[in-house]
Amino acid sequence: MPATFQSLGLLLEKVESTKKRLQIIDETANYLKTLDAEELEPAVNMMVGRAFPKYSQKTLDVSWAILQRILTQIAVFDWNMFREVMAKTGDIGSATKTVLEQSKGKRQTQLTQTPLTILEVRRALDVIAQTQGAGSRTKKERQIAVLLSQASPVEAKYLVKVFTGEMRTGLHEGLMEQSVARAFDIPLAKVQYAAMVLGDIGEVACKLKTQGVESLGKAGFCVFRPVKLMLAQTAQTVEEALSEQGGASAFEYKYDGARVQIHKQGPAVRVFSRRLTDVTESLPDIVEAVTQNISADSAIVEGEVIALGASGYPIAFQHLMRRFKRTKEIGELRTQIPLTLYLFDVLFLNGESTIAKPYTERRQLLAENAGKIALTSQILTADAAEAQAYLKEALSAGHEGLMAKKPDSPYTPGRRGKRWLKIKTVLEPLDLVITAAEYGYGRRKEWLSDYYLGARDPQTGEFWDVGKTFKGLTDAELTGLTVRLKEIAVSQQSHKIMVLPRIVVEVAYNEVQQSPKYKSRMALRFARITRIRDDKSPDEASTIGQVREIYERQFKTKGKLPEIGG
Repeated sequence: MPATFQSLGLLLEKVESTKKRLQIIDETANYLKTLDAEELEPAVNMMVGRAFPKYSQKTLDVSWAILQRILTQIAVFDWNMFREVMAKTGDIGSATKTVLEQSKGKRQTQLTQTPLTILEVRRALDVIAQTQGAGSRTKKERQIAVLLSQASPVEAKYLVKVFTGEMRTGLHEGLMEQSVARAFDIPLAKVQYAAMVLGDIGEVACKLKTQGVESLGKAGFCVFRPVKLMLAQTAQTVEEALSEQGGASAFEYKYDGARVQIHKQGPAVRVFSRRLTDVTESLPDIVEAVTQNISADSAIVEGEVIALGASGYPIAFQHLMRRFKRTKEIGELRTQIPLTLYLFDVLFLNGESTIAKPYTERRQLLAENAGKIALTSQILTADAAEAQAYLKEALSAGHEGLMAKKPDSPYTPGRRGKRWLKIKTVLEPLDLVITAAEYGYGRRKEWLSDYYLGARDPQTGEFWDVGKTFKGLTDAELTGLTVRLKEIAVSQQSHKIMVLPRIVVEVAYNEVQQSPKYKSRMALRFARITRIRDDKSPDEASTIGQVREIYERQFKTKGKLPEIGG
């Protein structure tokens, strides 16, 4: 019998009601065992808040404004109650469920009501994603209305969460990997590796159901299917980096650019951003450089794209991002903002994975196959003075600092660790998410220009405010951000507009302080936005743990006050 979407919703209700990690894994694993092979991938992805596999380029493009309109059409929807629940929980799905449960009016339903199945929901999401062209908005809204009108309140709760990408049940990717391992009784490491190279934990679950554990041994990269990038932790000094890595490090320029993952198969080339979005059409010059220089039949390489001004220094990041957003009539923009590609790693070459090879060996393979494309500037040294001089050289060239890479380290997609360290000379900026905004005063009264800034809780997916700022953006950026924030606004408390946590900004600050004002108990002093990070997704935002770590680190050179009570 097909699995219902109601069963998925009820499982997530159980998950949401417990904070016990082992209970979440057990409940999820037991549920996965009940699903058919074709149900596993869509169920797994929807449970972690995705409509489609992580590598998929399909997008729903459904705004909260559209959902509001549809909810008003299919039910007598009490928006005052919605705002009250939002103020208490901050959860858009829970607020929707509460209102639908309390709705006194009769909801519109289909004449022949049958339970929604997981596969029916996926098919509907596919149709919505594929609806384009003239009249597409009306067609999309009709499809969504049909889906929501068939849904019970609990189903509507999780449909809204899937549409908005706001799952927040505590069942994050890491726990899902453990649940899949438990469900199929295989070592977690095998599941993690397969998810790493296949690019999606849902597909891993499906393979285990249909082909057994033997299939994971054959799992490998698929060209044109992007995988998550290896991430770095922070070191304050070159001395700290050398100490952490236990000897010589490969120090490289940390370019002030945009990271890309490039896939090549025969003559075909695709370029993906760090958010795994296909940006090939926006970067024809990068495609040409790869086509003309990388002769390997198949390859997955990583690099940094930078744009240099007439002075030879990197241009402002927001101007570089214009190249990544434009897909039509880019000839003039290509002349205005010419791009340079620097390569730094290779994950796959001529049909074979290279990620298990030491970094120095991967670098050599890259050099042998990059043609005339430059590799990132690098020195290999154990001498702190030499590394410090190299850091100054990178900064004087207009770049952000250095990367320190352990020479014998493998490449671990999606993992953050001390094998790669980023070094900057000031308190590292934080990538925070705008959670709410307020209109400004005086000449700013027409703009949403005061921003609440949230750090991510990796266990729940929530964003905890750690400060507020109105500083750092140009008038043009304030105008654009106001439009974007209005599109993702979900409720209003007095003059404060709550928004979906979608927009990532890089934030500089003077220090981190204790503060009883915020749930996080942390606040940034003199916070200011240095750039809008459209290249980063909210799940790449800095964590509340990172903020606390910076707070603690300050006391190596400062006295520490007692903890502030609740």
